[in-house]
Amino acid sequence: MGLAGTAGGTSGVLERNARLWRLALLFLSIWELGAQTAVETGARYRWQTGPWGRCMGSECGPGGSQSRAVWCAHAEGWTTLHTNCNPAERPNNQQSCFRVCDWHKDLYDWQLGAWNQCVSVSMRSAGVQRPAVCTRAEEGIQTREVGCVQKANGEPAEDAICEYFEPKPRLEQACLIPCPRDCVVSEFSPWTFCSKTCGIGLQNRIRIVLAPPLFGGSACPNLTEFQTCQPGPCEGEESPYSLRVGPWGPCSVSVSRQARQAIKALSESDGVKPTGEGRTQSKRGEKKAKVGDKRSVQADDVSKDGDRPLRPNRKLGKANRNPDRASRQLDRPKRQRKVKNKEKKEKVREKVREKLKERGKVKDPAARELMKKTRNRNRQNRPGGKSWDVQIGYQTREVTCVHKRGNVDALSFCSHESLPVTYQACVMPKDCDVSDWSEWSACSRDCYRPDGPEGEQTRTRKVGQFPIGGGAECPELEEKRPCRPGETVAPCIVHSWKTSEWTECRVDMLLSQQDRRRGNQTSLCGGGVQTREVYCVQDGAERTSNLSSLRTKEVWRPVDNSLCLAAPPNTSQLCHINCPVQCDLSSWSAWGPCTYENCQDPSAKKGFKMRKRKIVNGPPGGTGNCPHLVEAIPCEDPSCFDWLLLRLDSCVPDNDKDCGPGTQNPQVQCVNSDGQHVERQLCRDAILPMPVICEVPCPKDCALSPWTSWSLCSHTCSGKNTEGKQTRARSILAYHAAEGGVQCPNISALQEVRSCNQHPCTVYHWQTGPWGQCMEDSSIPAANTSAGRGRGSDASCSVGMQTRKVICVRVNVGQVPPKKCPESLRPDPVRPCLLPCKRDCVVTSYSDWSSCPSTCHIGGKTKKKQHRRRVMVQFPANGGQDCPEVLSQLRDCDAPSVCPGFKWKSHKWRRCQMVPWSVRQDSPGSEETCGAGLQVRAVSCRKRAGGQADVEACLKFSSSMPPLTQPCQVPCQEDCQLSSWSKFSPCTADCVGVRVRKRLLMGKSKKRELCKNHQAYPLSETQYCPCNKYNAQPVGNWSDCILAEGGRTEGPVGTKVQGDTKECGQGYRYQAMACYDQDNRIVETSRCNSHGYIEEACIIPCPSDCKLSEWSNWSRCSKSCGSGVKVRSKWLREKPYNSGRPCPKLDHVNQAQVYEVVPCLSDCGQHVWLAEPWSVWKVSNSDLSNNCGEGVQTRKVRCMLNTIDGPSEQVEDYLCDPEEMPLGARNSRLPCPEDCVLSDWGLWSPCPLPCNVNRTRERKAYLLRQPGQQQECPPSSQSESCKLNSNCFHYSYNITDWSTCQLSDRAVCGNGIKTRMLDCVRSDGKSVDLTFCNELGLDRKWQMNASCVVECPVNCQLSDWAPWSQCTHKCGLQGKLWRRRTVIQAPQGDGRPCPSQMEQWKPCLVKPCYTWRYSPWSDCKSEGATCGDGLRFRNMSCLVTDGSDLQGSLVDDELCGDLELVVDGDTRIILQESCTVPCPGECYLTDWTAWSACQLSCVSGDDLGFGSVQVRSRAVVAQDPENLIQCPGQELEARPCTEGQCLEYKWRAAAWRGSSRHVWCQRSDGLNVTGGCPAATQPLADRSCDPACTKPRSFCTEAGVCGCDEGYTEVMTSDGVLDQCTVIPVLEIPSADDNKADVKTIRAFNPTQPAVSPPGRVGRTWFLQPFGPDGKLKTWVYGVAAGVFVLLVFIISMTYLACKKPKKAQRRQMNNRLKPLTLAYDGDADM
Repeated sequence: MGLAGTAGGTSGVLERNARLWRLALLFLSIWELGAQTAVETGARYRWQTGPWGRCMGSECGPGGSQSRAVWCAHAEGWTTLHTNCNPAERPNNQQSCFRVCDWHKDLYDWQLGAWNQCVSVSMRSAGVQRPAVCTRAEEGIQTREVGCVQKANGEPAEDAICEYFEPKPRLEQACLIPCPRDCVVSEFSPWTFCSKTCGIGLQNRIRIVLAPPLFGGSACPNLTEFQTCQPGPCEGEESPYSLRVGPWGPCSVSVSRQARQAIKALSESDGVKPTGEGRTQSKRGEKKAKVGDKRSVQADDVSKDGDRPLRPNRKLGKANRNPDRASRQLDRPKRQRKVKNKEKKEKVREKVREKLKERGKVKDPAARELMKKTRNRNRQNRPGGKSWDVQIGYQTREVTCVHKRGNVDALSFCSHESLPVTYQACVMPKDCDVSDWSEWSACSRDCYRPDGPEGEQTRTRKVGQFPIGGGAECPELEEKRPCRPGETVAPCIVHSWKTSEWTECRVDMLLSQQDRRRGNQTSLCGGGVQTREVYCVQDGAERTSNLSSLRTKEVWRPVDNSLCLAAPPNTSQLCHINCPVQCDLSSWSAWGPCTYENCQDPSAKKGFKMRKRKIVNGPPGGTGNCPHLVEAIPCEDPSCFDWLLLRLDSCVPDNDKDCGPGTQNPQVQCVNSDGQHVERQLCRDAILPMPVICEVPCPKDCALSPWTSWSLCSHTCSGKNTEGKQTRARSILAYHAAEGGVQCPNISALQEVRSCNQHPCTVYHWQTGPWGQCMEDSSIPAANTSAGRGRGSDASCSVGMQTRKVICVRVNVGQVPPKKCPESLRPDPVRPCLLPCKRDCVVTSYSDWSSCPSTCHIGGKTKKKQHRRRVMVQFPANGGQDCPEVLSQLRDCDAPSVCPGFKWKSHKWRRCQMVPWSVRQDSPGSEETCGAGLQVRAVSCRKRAGGQADVEACLKFSSSMPPLTQPCQVPCQEDCQLSSWSKFSPCTADCVGVRVRKRLLMGKSKKRELCKNHQAYPLSETQYCPCNKYNAQPVGNWSDCILAEGGRTEGPVGTKVQGDTKECGQGYRYQAMACYDQDNRIVETSRCNSHGYIEEACIIPCPSDCKLSEWSNWSRCSKSCGSGVKVRSKWLREKPYNSGRPCPKLDHVNQAQVYEVVPCLSDCGQHVWLAEPWSVWKVSNSDLSNNCGEGVQTRKVRCMLNTIDGPSEQVEDYLCDPEEMPLGARNSRLPCPEDCVLSDWGLWSPCPLPCNVNRTRERKAYLLRQPGQQQECPPSSQSESCKLNSNCFHYSYNITDWSTCQLSDRAVCGNGIKTRMLDCVRSDGKSVDLTFCNELGLDRKWQMNASCVVECPVNCQLSDWAPWSQCTHKCGLQGKLWRRRTVIQAPQGDGRPCPSQMEQWKPCLVKPCYTWRYSPWSDCKSEGATCGDGLRFRNMSCLVTDGSDLQGSLVDDELCGDLELVVDGDTRIILQESCTVPCPGECYLTDWTAWSACQLSCVSGDDLGFGSVQVRSRAVVAQDPENLIQCPGQELEARPCTEGQCLEYKWRAAAWRGSSRHVWCQRSDGLNVTGGCPAATQPLADRSCDPACTKPRSFCTEAGVCGCDEGYTEVMTSDGVLDQCTVIPVLEIPSADDNKADVKTIRAFNPTQPAVSPPGRVGRTWFLQPFGPDGKLKTWVYGVAAGVFVLLVFIISMTYLACKKPKKAQRRQMNNRLKPLTLAYDGDADM
């Protein structure tokens, strides 16, 4: 029961708890649902805002306001009610703002921050992965801050203010992050020797850094590797202690004796024992200082001259090692020293007294003043003076005893070593002390010119104390500033350019090479070139006054052209020579009647027939050069007036009948010999024409046509073989009746012939010669006193006379007596003229002599030249005075050039000063006053020309100052004193004998036996005489080809035109010669007996102009009537070369031809149709008995050339107008007897203009025979309508285009004439004679001719070659001399272009390059101690190079004696420097390596643009294994550099040796390195296969799978594992020596029996391996299979084609006509 109740209670509790949990969960679910609903509602709607509007306000600046739109939007984007969004979160729709105005632009601006570090894109973007391998560079982005600020104080402002004026600059930009570059180091050096000779030591090897780690690359590995070494066991116990010396302390001065005694007394009273002056220990951490400077050079020179080497420590150390001598010095009595010192002082006082006495004897004041100046100068230059205050002090150093572990112990532990010297003499350092600045000097320009250059002012300061003992150097001693003088000073002298008179205009300078007119230059005209000379003069200077009164040319004295600052005027210009105008004549008129020579005086019975012609276009200078205009023929019975028959009246029958015989009355007019109508009474003496008999046919009579007009006379004159004839004809119009009528005449009676022009063919005319020179007329007084003017405006000074020759000439015969020609027409043989004034030559005065050159050679006097010149400003003319022949003069300089400059003078060295006694008194051997010290001297500045100068001048213009101090040695008594070595004795000949130099023992050393030991102290040295053998070698390239200076042919005055001066032909080119001795050292070229050059003839090709043929003849006019064109052409013969004159523009179709086309006008009447009379009628039917009815008439029609005398000769019919050709046959009815007979139809009357069909034209015929009874006449008139372009035409003028500019045949360019043509054009487009338009009176407003200009082909004009420049190198093989020329006149038109070579060079004389070079530093030595601070030394040696070899060869120092002591541009000569000798067991850093080569950051040879860098490093060196832990870290320094090079790194691998091979990294310059090569591409150095390759003939391949040896193929298992290696078949190709050469066999190797290849078969066996090491088929197998397939397809195709039935062949009909052979010209001008 209990258990049950308990169970029931428990169940009830659980049930209640379950209900409570259900309620709680329900409540939580409801609450969560509400919260989720609220969240979803808030997330579904949100506020949206628009952009801010424009800032509005009444005033500029803050206080404005701007608004924006605010709305509620659903998450999907559509707008909803505001109530759906949370009102508490609503953004503001208004805000205050800054109203920007335009003037704010000056107050605000963008401030740009610096770009931040480039950040990779992969780091900024989460989805972007960084590349695993970086190849070039990684893309990145860098940002910066940009803000709007106030310009005044930099306060930030709103960005909108600055955006109002300028867009905001970008905040980020793309950038590149370079790939990491690992450190690159070199290979290790060889192992060093063991650090110990016994026991356990260390060996090390080091490497250097070639490239630093960049851009996060791997750091450098250890530069040093160590390994222990043990040469052998040590004998005895090795001392672990060593003496170490510290650095020398500061230089100090010893105190005086009184001070030392006071210090001693003070110390004794205090119970302190002094330790010696200046022996305080210096701190070990003191900075090392270089103690060598320029003063070490003198010490080095002294040692080289043979003096005792400077070994101060060694000497003192020697004294310390000799305790016996030290004890002897201590036992010497002090009294003896005092006595000797007293005697010396007395002797010095005596000498001073004697000198004072001698000075007192001098009474001359000048000598006394000179002595005073000398004394002051010596006092100034004395050491210790104001500027040379050199003070000798001393310095000490610390000596310690150190253990090899590095700890310091007492000196007693180092008792096995002797203590070193701890003091030495030194120079007290003093800084440079200068005075205050002086006042500014006057301006270097002492005149005023507003536009002139500025002057210069200087101020200086003097040196009060020179830097000594390493003191601070002197500052700048001179300052300069620009200045400009004011207007108060005098104005500057102004120079300006003046010019001479222009030379005569020359046309020949513009002609091309092949122009045929070059030979006749006098007849040339047109465009040309004239030149003048330009010279500089001083404005305001007096002009030349020694000219005659005839000269008005202003003449100034020339000065140096460099004084004129303005651009010079042109020296050449284009000009023009007027071409003679050819007379354009009309045609000859007809011969006139026979008239008297002078009708005013007809007394002379001689008569002439004359014909005339007119000048259409005459020359401007008159008709004197035109041919004759009148020709005359003698005749008989002359008369001045005659009757002219106008016409005959109609025939009037006699006796008033209607028909029958009658008469025709003539109508006449009286005319004179010129054909002009005159009064009839003047012809009273002439024979009046009589009436003409005629006949009017009756109806039965024969009807004849009227007589035609008489034809033109067949000849203009009559002679033996020629006779003039005229003809006329008539025809039968109707035959007579059979009975009762007048019969028709026979055929001969239908034509009449008469004689004409019966005068003989003897034509005469007057012929005139050219006018002669204008001569003075004696009848007119001379007035040639007016001043002449310049060329081109010559003035006339008097009237003269010109004559010419006048003769009578018979045509085709020659000169005849004057009476044969009409005297009245004789031209004048004399005419007056104007005489031009004489012009004398005008030249300027000579200029001043040029200044003598200031260049000089030190130690020698050079003779220089100076020159002066004068300029020809006016040329003589008209018989004036000629110009002088000499225009320039040259003379030697009077005084030799003095070498300016300054030099240092060194004074005598003072006595050697040692360390004070108070310092060295406790040292062993200090009683003897000997050892190392310092000595001082003074230097002064002297002028090279002589005289004292300020020291500042030498500091500015001379070399470095000589050293003021030098180490010295005071010999001890036991030392041997030797003199310096003498010079070697001269050799008598090269390679023969010996040369000797000697030295001597000095002082007491001569008596010491020790010093007489010639082994230890040799007194002479012997050398074999050197063998000097020299050989010359050519070096460098050949120079440009240079014309000989004397071979130049000058053109006219002032011209420098290419082509007219000699710019081509034979010249010479040069190659330098270098001389070398037997040691291959370069020496002076004179040693090889050479002048220094090889000379070789060369050719400068002359320019060849474009060559064209001559102009062809003009073609015929393209039209026979009216305006057309005519053409002429030139052909290209030769192209230009060598900068010749270019060709004109060729025809675009035919590139070898030049065309010229001009308009032309053909006379429409030059060819006319000529019709003969009609033939007799041929009756074809009707009444043949009466000879009437239908019939035919014919006549000949010919095209004739029309001349002034009428049609002269027959030409081709196409030349005449076919529309105007008369009929050659006509059909008509022949009238019968008693029929009416009319004449032929007359011409149509002209249609009235304008043409209109309502208007008509007509023609008429007149009655010739009256009709019979009951007969009527046909109509005698016809009319027709006027139709346009049918029988009625309109006419208008037509103007052509302008022709090209036409020049005279004598001209090349310049002024010409262009023409155009005017013709008359009919309304149907046909050109007709101009008379049609002229008769209509049409307006002719066009100008037919116009002037034009043809551009002149100006050749390039060059200046003279400038003088040769200085050599580009002072010595060596690379020196060149240059000269240049400039273009004075650029080419124009088709002128010759400028040559490409505007500068020339030739080699300099080869000179050896002597330079001072340092020797390598000696090993660091710590004098007197095992380690510590010491010195290392080096020497200066003279080296000779050829300018390219930097190493050079060692030569005697005397060859560098003239050189300043400079090494690699550094004047600070350092021959010794402090160093540190490491103590045994000490670990230290090596010296810095040299800077590596400059290296760029490149990929595949492309520079990435990150600059270049170079590096140097220091490695760690240890001597004891126990101290490796205490070693410092290695050091690395990098710096940027320029002109770097791209170096690439690639992996290299050796051949496999078993399962390994050597793999290394190599730089592109061939250096093996560590680092630089990408690790991802490193080849395998070890290879292994899994499973291992254990099968016979198998090995592990590079791919990690097993393969077989050569000659075996792999057999693989199903799972890809090598099963076995099987031999493969071999294809043998027999060689030539094989007996079975014709048999090819394939056999297999016996696996058990190796095949032996016969000799000579190596390499001729092919192993066919179809499977690769991986078991796959090789590529060549697929290729063979594809080839076999193609071959099968080909065989099948050929078989099919062979078996296919062929078709019948179709016969083609060949065209047997031969095609014409055509020659095609491809336009090549060289064809």
